Amino acid sequence: MQIKPTVIVTGASGYIAPHVIKQLLDEGYAVRGTLRTLSGGELLKANLSKNTDVSDLSFAQADLLNNDNWAAVMQGGDFLIHMASPVPMKEPADENILIKPARDGTIRVLKAAKHAGIKRIVLTSSIAAICSGLNVHRKYDEEDWSNLDKLNGSMLAYTKSKTLAEKAAWEFVKGTDIALSTINPSFVIGPLIGTRHSSSTEIIRRIIQGKDPGWPRLGFSMVDVRDVANAHVKAMQFSEAIGNRFICSNQYLWMSEIALILKEYFEPTDRKIKTWELPDFMVKFAALFDPTVKMLLPGLGKKSEFDTSKIRSQLSWSPRSIEESIVDTAESLIKNKRL
Repeated sequence: MQIKPTVIVTGASGYIAPHVIKQLLDEGYAVRGTLRTLSGGELLKANLSKNTDVSDLSFAQADLLNNDNWAAVMQGGDFLIHMASPVPMKEPADENILIKPARDGTIRVLKAAKHAGIKRIVLTSSIAAICSGLNVHRKYDEEDWSNLDKLNGSMLAYTKSKTLAEKAAWEFVKGTDIALSTINPSFVIGPLIGTRHSSSTEIIRRIIQGKDPGWPRLGFSMVDVRDVANAHVKAMQFSEAIGNRFICSNQYLWMSEIALILKEYFEPTDRKIKTWELPDFMVKFAALFDPTVKMLLPGLGKKSEFDTSKIRSQLSWSPRSIEESIVDTAESLIKNKRL
């Protein structure tokens, strides 16, 4: 009987990771996912079993903040996709809550992988490591790095955590025989596997809820979670990916444009989707009382776009339509009672 190659996927219970695991299982790999506590493994396996054969899926317990069990986790692995990293719903009181598990955890995981002889690694980074603290009047590409000395505004700790973690990973593999690739997704939306959603699907959730009077002049470069998963798997498989970063993004839309797509889809139902764009002064006033709104202020009216020619050409990557992604996200949130 042929032994299947084993892929270690850290942070298996996250939003993107189950989609990566599904695609790996579909393509005939064995997968060992890491969890901070094994208690959630059975539920995750049950949710994945609705979408794929999980007979070659197993879980191991490991925490980014300590060395326990990482050596055992990596034993016998052929590939590593390192996805585990905290993604907050709001800015933490202490930035190290995000930075320590992201940066120190990445090095901890890479050291264990190196010791186990794993030579092909894909790291989940973010556009937060590409465009933050910069003021360029062009599309961002993979040569860009966020300037941590000029950061201001929202999600500072998250931006620092992703930038420092990715830089630490590239520094770690210098002079080694490890083949590293990074995937830098933009704002990830798309259907849930199970009931866990992410901070990025929160925008869709709020629009569907219909409780807000309208939407600030905010926009996002978005990409479907299934397409992000596909990028990870291709980066693991394609030799062209070795030593490269890849911006993984689809289309930029303002919140009012997202609302219009949802309004058209849900118009035959009883859901009332608001599409009015709020004046900036109303958003700034609301920010005086709501720290979540305050985080949004630096992005008002600003548009960031990304060059995705590299991932499309080198990984033969092509995303689905953004309309499909938005509608599928909304339907999944409703189905899983996340509203």
